[in-house]
Amino acid sequence: MNTLRLFALKDFSIPASTSWYLADLGEFRGKQTLYTQQSPQRLKTLREHALIESAVSSNRIEGVSVDPSRVRELLVAARPLFRDRDEEEVRGYRDALKLIHEGAARMPVSETAICELHRLARGQIWDAGQYKEKDGDIIERYANGRERVRFRPVSAAGTPAAMMELVTDWQYCLDDRWAHPLIAMAAFNLDFLCIHPFRDGNGRVSRLALLLQCYQSGYEVGRYISLERLIEENKDRYYETLEQSSQGWHDGKHDPWPYINYVLSILKMACREFAERVGEVKAPRGSKTNLVLVAIDRFVGEFTVAQVEQSCPGVSKDMVRRVLREQKNANAVECQGRGPAARWKKKG
Repeated sequence: MNTLRLFALKDFSIPASTSWYLADLGEFRGKQTLYTQQSPQRLKTLREHALIESAVSSNRIEGVSVDPSRVRELLVAARPLFRDRDEEEVRGYRDALKLIHEGAARMPVSETAICELHRLARGQIWDAGQYKEKDGDIIERYANGRERVRFRPVSAAGTPAAMMELVTDWQYCLDDRWAHPLIAMAAFNLDFLCIHPFRDGNGRVSRLALLLQCYQSGYEVGRYISLERLIEENKDRYYETLEQSSQGWHDGKHDPWPYINYVLSILKMACREFAERVGEVKAPRGSKTNLVLVAIDRFVGEFTVAQVEQSCPGVSKDMVRRVLREQKNANAVECQGRGPAARWKKKG
């Protein structure tokens, strides 16, 4: 029994921690229009950067990565030339994001929409947009070579029916108010990952669906702050809560709240970051400079120019170096060593 169906029974209570998340997110939604009316140029830069960050981060979570020097060409050029499958998939994810950004209001959460997002995100792979044809467990592999089955998803034969039930229950949940829309959104995400409808690319499609549902629930923060980047930065917690909440899922005996709270926490982080970078910044600096400063501030301990560049896809290495020099002259950071191997560290 999926999570949304559990909510239909009305036999649940909302944990206090979840209530706090809902209150904070409701407060942000009330201020959202005010924030999005400020500094059009900064909002434009945030939109462009979030699109790039999301495409890079969501794929990198799944082990798909590209050379930072190639990111801008792949994601901005009209018809880039791909060097490999990874580049094709990163560009495909960007196209899926663009579809959501431009057409969320006209894009109901349906099997057709989900398969289209998968088709775009997986590029020209043979089964793009098609449900899996073979059963497959979710395996966790360790550095020492050991493996374990983390979860057994719905079978290939049972996937079409499970997906039809999921999207149907999603609409019933909204229409009949089984649960708060944000709780329903996180529950849908959990159920989708437990069904695991595609041979590959399920994580990426789950994040695209999350963005789509955020828009349709009245939260547009994902247009300006990359939810995928925040999930990547909190990847360990993502896998931990997903495993916690998937135990007993097939029998309807699971505890969905760890994963629901995780999704709500990501959305809250995005709202807070958006407010800090747009709504409450009194004296704006150059948009790209600010992106580099935010990236530097996230590091704990030492970091390299390459790591900062990776955290700011679309920002040139020369810009990263210039900002670091300015911060060094301002005595905000210090540098040890020379060349590409030089290590930087924040002061204070």
